[in-house]
Amino acid sequence: MRLHLLDISIIVLYLATMVMIGWILRKKARQNKESYLMGGKKLPWYMLGMSDASDMFDISGTMWMVSLCFVYGMKSIWIPWLWPVFNQVFNMMFLAKWLRRSNANTGAEWLATRFGLNGKGVRGSHNIVVAFALIGCLGFLAYGFIGLGKFIEIFVPWHLVQPYIPFDIAPQYVAHFYGIVFTLFAMFYSILGGMHSIVLGDLIKYAIMTVGCIAIAVIAVIHLDGTKLNVPEGWSDPFFGWNLDLNWTGIVDDANTKIAKDGFSLFGIFFMMMLFKGVFAALAGPAPNYDMQKILSTRSPKEASKMTGFVSIILLPVRYSMVIGLTVLGLLYYNQLNLNDGTGGVDFERVLPGAINSFLPIGILGLVLTGLLGAFMGTFSGTLNAAQAYIVNDIYLKYVNPQASTKKIISMNYLTGVVVVAIGVTLGFFAKDVNSILQWIVSGLYGGYIAANVLKWYWWRFNANGFFYGMLTGIAGALVFSRLFEGVEFLYYFPVLFALSVAGCLIGTYTAPATEAETLKKFYSTVRPWGFWKPVHDLVMTENPSFEPNKRFKLDMFNVVLGIIAQCCLTILPMYIVLWLKLPLLITVIILMIIVLILKRTWWDKLEN
Repeated sequence: MRLHLLDISIIVLYLATMVMIGWILRKKARQNKESYLMGGKKLPWYMLGMSDASDMFDISGTMWMVSLCFVYGMKSIWIPWLWPVFNQVFNMMFLAKWLRRSNANTGAEWLATRFGLNGKGVRGSHNIVVAFALIGCLGFLAYGFIGLGKFIEIFVPWHLVQPYIPFDIAPQYVAHFYGIVFTLFAMFYSILGGMHSIVLGDLIKYAIMTVGCIAIAVIAVIHLDGTKLNVPEGWSDPFFGWNLDLNWTGIVDDANTKIAKDGFSLFGIFFMMMLFKGVFAALAGPAPNYDMQKILSTRSPKEASKMTGFVSIILLPVRYSMVIGLTVLGLLYYNQLNLNDGTGGVDFERVLPGAINSFLPIGILGLVLTGLLGAFMGTFSGTLNAAQAYIVNDIYLKYVNPQASTKKIISMNYLTGVVVVAIGVTLGFFAKDVNSILQWIVSGLYGGYIAANVLKWYWWRFNANGFFYGMLTGIAGALVFSRLFEGVEFLYYFPVLFALSVAGCLIGTYTAPATEAETLKKFYSTVRPWGFWKPVHDLVMTENPSFEPNKRFKLDMFNVVLGIIAQCCLTILPMYIVLWLKLPLLITVIILMIIVLILKRTWWDKLEN
């Protein structure tokens, strides 16, 4: 263990600060339900954007990205499209403001603005969204919990701690023990202070992470100076053909094993399938998690758009400064890192903690560890807040005690927070590794979410019954397929799953009446989506001839394309800087500047509430 007194002091000071924030802001959070769960919808967009970016900067995801960058090089920038990362661009250009115009508090509450409060399928659609949100939140809590434990285990070996612990722990559960300890800190400040403490804590964490990431990039540049990386041909090229064509034989042979295991050798086909799935996933809008809660917490639709655009700008360059910096250190000193997975193989997710533990100086090590611990706590607290919102707002207040007092609502938030954490931690004990949870969330859960949530925005005839059966068919199909085709990349059977889900949507829709006209007219005139809304549009125009429909489809799609290119530039920019690839760096900067100038006129200047 390389931690010194200064490093430990920084970590302890941060943990104490988080506890103090929760304690100090508890009174402000307890004013009412909206203040606790959404900051009273009074927080400025840049604070919420920075908080949202901080929540996305998690330990588990960053460990995964460093392992990808090590093996796949510049081509690794495309693999996070599995989520897809460019959903933030779709949110930025149009979906965030559509969502915020509803003025709802959760995704399930939003359904009432689209499908109404009564009618066949409304209750089912509400319940399935709540179930989906809670399962997703619990999955992400377990995901972060495991990643944190694996991370801490590198820096604090169990044999140093064991003498001070009055009980024994099996080696396979040491990571879980560490995860529980730091989970308790995150639980305390997030449950007490609600959204107010979460956002303030995220701001502090982001500042620490920025300093740490830049320091890592500088250290990597110093170590790389005058040295050529020993990597396969094509490693530093982000572009690709049908095949990946990265051969690690004689360099790091185990990297070839990882490529084969990941199933990314036919990279062209993988990319096309990823893009196909990604576009539909992005068109579906934000999933019911901390990202959606931050959008719904903004002060206006205009600020919702600004917030989601701000996320990519402040997240990607900072995060990828760390990713490329640690990758470079891992490549330069690969033989000095202990990446053994305990079974004779190599765990490339250990590159991140191994490089940090070996090459960061005193003080900087403490800052980086503090930032990464804060990253876990931020992601954990944001996800916990979303879970609390769904349980209290969409279950307790809807079905159990609609007339509950503010004091009772806050007490229920405290109770549900503790219960959700306990369940999330328990689930973490059944997860094999970070990637197993990630793949389950992406395939088994989000795979079934897409079709129903695309149709709800763009097709007037789609109703609550169709939403319920589309979600049910999709999620059930995804879970069955993930078992039948275990070991097969989810993307390759996604088109079949998508078709099944669409069938469920259509059958459910046409076996029930259309949504009430008044509900559709109010939704269309308030949210103002584009798409297949002509019958509703005609009704609205009859009542209000001065109504201006949304004719921005072509402009929004143009802005989306530019935004995705800009997002890629922001991702690869720090990688080119650290590797000092001058010509690609210059081209990237020029492209980015041109896109910024265009989007200033086609997006920023045209934002409206």
